[in-house]
Amino acid sequence: MAQANNTSIEAQHILSGNLAWDNHGCMPLRGNDTEFLPQLARYRDSGFNVVSLNVGFDAVPWENTLLVMAAFRGWIRQHSDDYMLIETTGDIERAVTEGKLGVFFDLEGGSVLADQLSMVEMYYDLGARWMLIAYNQNNSLGGGCQDDDKGLTPFGRAVLDEMARVGMVACCSHTGYRTTMDVMEYSSNPVIFSHSNPLALRDHKRNITDDAISACAATGGVVCLNGVGIFLGENDARSETIAKHIDYVVEQAGIDHVGIGLDYVFDMEELTEYVRQNPDTFPPEGGYADGVKFVEPEQAPEIVDALLGLGYRGEDIAKILGGNLLRVARDVWK
Repeated sequence: MAQANNTSIEAQHILSGNLAWDNHGCMPLRGNDTEFLPQLARYRDSGFNVVSLNVGFDAVPWENTLLVMAAFRGWIRQHSDDYMLIETTGDIERAVTEGKLGVFFDLEGGSVLADQLSMVEMYYDLGARWMLIAYNQNNSLGGGCQDDDKGLTPFGRAVLDEMARVGMVACCSHTGYRTTMDVMEYSSNPVIFSHSNPLALRDHKRNITDDAISACAATGGVVCLNGVGIFLGENDARSETIAKHIDYVVEQAGIDHVGIGLDYVFDMEELTEYVRQNPDTFPPEGGYADGVKFVEPEQAPEIVDALLGLGYRGEDIAKILGGNLLRVARDVWK
């Protein structure tokens, strides 16, 4: 693990002695392009043991998701000395023991299903362990946070049932408020926000209300804070700022319901092009085109130090770093 010169020995000890799980990272989604995957080493060098990589979202053709999954799976297998595909919670324990970075996949929006329910199990078999309902815009499952949300649809309820059957976790990041609350009420399993921040600290449509945070906790789920500058503040990607967001959600939901999903983007040029091509998904007033800053994986020790400065004990930080997400995985994954 890379040691940051400006962080305490206690922070380094907490990171090295506990499971650290980043629940959302964004590699390029260009089919067979694996150019950026060697940068996965940044997670391991920063103290992370597990990362979930996005493989598709609603603004990208669903067929591309399969190409990306195949490419990522192949690359990880070819570099098995340092990385391993995560399929079970036992694999997470193996990754920690063997000093490898465990990798699984996530799906940002139900459009990847192409309106076919059986696709849920196929994606699960290929390594996807959570899927959010909608990505900013409405789809056949429900409403997005940047759209006129009409609520969870009958197909959305069927998808939630199928996700529960196969072991995939439901996520409401990027999802509209009405649909989010419908999901929280309907789901038989814990629901997560894989990468969302509190609206009370930053007024942005991508952020979530206090009652949505409480509803998530009531399902047994976890709210994972992201490191996107425009969702944290005035394009503020300081470690102290994300720690304040973590602290706020702990106050709302309790220590057992908070995690980390940095949403770090490795290829900013690709992100800029997505924003340019999809103004409905990324409306200009949302600040998406203004050179967005991100909390980087290397800031993990600083975040731990900031939490120590806020009075958190090591055992509570361990829950935030990965213990809470591991609990959800044990509850839901098959």
